[in-house]
Amino acid sequence: QVQLVESGGGLVQAGGSLRLSCAASGIIVSTRSMGWYRQASGKQRELVAEITSDGSAKYEDSVKGRFTISRDNAKNTIFLQMNSLKPEDTAVYYCHVQYVWRHYWGQGTQVTVSS
Repeated sequence: QVQLVESGGGLVQAGGSLRLSCAASGIIVSTRSMGWYRQASGKQRELVAEITSDGSAKYEDSVKGRFTISRDNAKNTIFLQMNSLKPEDTAVYYCHVQYVWRHYWGQGTQVTVSS
């Protein structure tokens, strides 16, 4: 059974940094494309960053240059390093993977950026 468990969210002032973690079980993160999504209050969930099995990364335009997605194969975990945070980054952040035609999501972690 695939499980994704996020951690690392919190309250931070604008300009600050946070590092989110997503520990996976039931899959091997290095063999799948995995992503970080976020959903702000009253808005649709959006893809923030994605890392492919070959290690390539892509980012939503508003986070380019500020966020970095990475993974630790030994820990079977992916990360999202978020720097220069802005109030508009406030959202619940979710880890995601598609496996055997199913979509799996973590429980989400709240990120709140105060101005």
